Amino acid sequence: MDWIEDAKRRAAVEAVKKEVRDGFVIGIGSGSTVKYAIEEIGRRIREEALNILGVPTSYQSLLLAVRHGVPLTTLHEHPTLDLTIDGADQIDRNLNLIKGLGGALTREKIVAMSSKKLIIVADERKLANYLGEKQQVLPVEVLPFAKPLVTARIRKIGGKPFLREIKNGVPYITDNGNFIIDVDFGIIKDPRKLNFELKMIPGVVETGLFVEIARSAYIGTKTSVKKISRLIKRTKIF
Repeated sequence: MDWIEDAKRRAAVEAVKKEVRDGFVIGIGSGSTVKYAIEEIGRRIREEALNILGVPTSYQSLLLAVRHGVPLTTLHEHPTLDLTIDGADQIDRNLNLIKGLGGALTREKIVAMSSKKLIIVADERKLANYLGEKQQVLPVEVLPFAKPLVTARIRKIGGKPFLREIKNGVPYITDNGNFIIDVDFGIIKDPRKLNFELKMIPGVVETGLFVEIARSAYIGTKTSVKKISRLIKRTKIF
């Protein structure tokens, strides 16, 4: 499995090369592949004198951006972003995503939906015919007070919920101060419907289903990078 980190790096570098332009304000996702994108953005800022600003989706990406010299801003200052580069935990054949194993799914979705386009970087292990394959769990961020209600409602719609823990029963806490419930739904053939059902449960802050949001994905393989694209019709929100 030595090829995996090289594949991640190739995908991230190619995405930054093809998608990032001088003057862009960019959403910066989180995770092990995005770290290579942050490094490459920082390199281009230094070596090409690019004027780039970044909006991080987590404290992890914030610290990495600072380390690599990427100037930061906020959605308050720049409510519309040119681009977001982020990773994914699973990508189906329609470029729908499961995200959130790193815990930043709510901020990632807010930043993605504030962007003109969302670009995904990943290695080929993340590709699937359907979301939920190979027991891929779906992260759901919930208010701590609502955990009993949310888990009960999730069971009613066919999910198997598990509270994410750090260790010894200590719950994982998101950057927003919430819990993450990881849910096994099996194969998810209608992610739009499931996303709606989950969002209707009181106490659910956000789900890790990113449905019809991603514009393109740069997928690193053992020897190359392939780009997968689709046209997205999205309602204008600004």
